[in-house]
Amino acid sequence: QVQVVESGGGLVQPGGSLRLSCAVSGNNIFSIAAMGWYRQAPGEEGVLVARIARRDRTDYSDSVRGRFTISRGNAKNTMYRQMNNLKPEDSDVYYCRAEKVAATDPPKDYWGQGTQVTVTS
Repeated sequence: QVQVVESGGGLVQPGGSLRLSCAVSGNNIFSIAAMGWYRQAPGEEGVLVARIARRDRTDYSDSVRGRFTISRGNAKNTMYRQMNNLKPEDSDVYYCRAEKVAATDPPKDYWGQGTQVTVTS
């Protein structure tokens, strides 16, 4: 059973910072192709915010590039997103997606339950 758990959301004022984390756990996870943050729920057309793939290749949406930084932990089953200079329009529920998790054959994608980020004065 693979689980994806996000943490670190909360309430912050405009211009502030938050750091989100995403951890993937389970038995016999041999690899995870990529991990990313999305703004819409699983099963719907997710809006990519930031994504990190093998060899730490990163992609960002235009709205967050330069303000958000995504990284993976040494074990490669964790992901972090540092969000700086937050704006009210960044408020949303953010979902972590783990792509092609090689714990089953064939590998599957898994989603977390989401973490709320609210930016307001």
